[in-house]
Amino acid sequence: MAKNDQNDAPKGMNKAHKVTDVPKYDSKSASSGEEEIEFVGVEDAANESRSEGSSHKMPSNKELDELREELEKSKNEYLYLQAEYENHRRQAIKERSDLLKYGAEHLVRDLLNVVDIFDMALQTDVTPENFDQFRKGVEMTSKELLNCFERHGIKKLESHGKPFDPQVHEALSSEATDQIAAGHVHRVHKDAFKLHDRVIRPAQVVVAKEPSEEDKDK
Repeated sequence: MAKNDQNDAPKGMNKAHKVTDVPKYDSKSASSGEEEIEFVGVEDAANESRSEGSSHKMPSNKELDELREELEKSKNEYLYLQAEYENHRRQAIKERSDLLKYGAEHLVRDLLNVVDIFDMALQTDVTPENFDQFRKGVEMTSKELLNCFERHGIKKLESHGKPFDPQVHEALSSEATDQIAAGHVHRVHKDAFKLHDRVIRPAQVVVAKEPSEEDKDK
């Protein structure tokens, strides 16, 4: 019975037959109704795999040394830049602190000259004979003080006769008068001062208004 089974096997087939080719299925041909099988050799696939593996070879010792040198150089440059940034940050903090602490140094030096003038004036014995001279000295000192302010960006603003401006003037009251146009500054109690483009103190003023009939009769 076993003999008959072996005789019934197709010609060219035996138990020792080795498969060397793998069929590859073509989906395009299958969709068109034609079945087509393409065989790719197992040996070709092995050769392709070996060629791919050979493309990823390990770097040589020379290449590794060059990479290490580049890495060390980049590390040193990073540490240098980090140290430079830290020094710059500390310097900026110190300069800001010094500016807040000593920013008025130049103004103070100029003011000390005015203080010296006042001290000399206070040592003067005022008499009717030298009163006019003493008054003139005080006026000159006041002018020197205003000049000192202007050298540092502080300017006195004239307000008398100017239109009332709430950005510059602080109205204490209003007063009926025909000497100054209504809505203009009639009298100034304290002058306004400006630091560069900013008003640091508004002027305290009395604003003129139209006199009423009762005021005209007085």
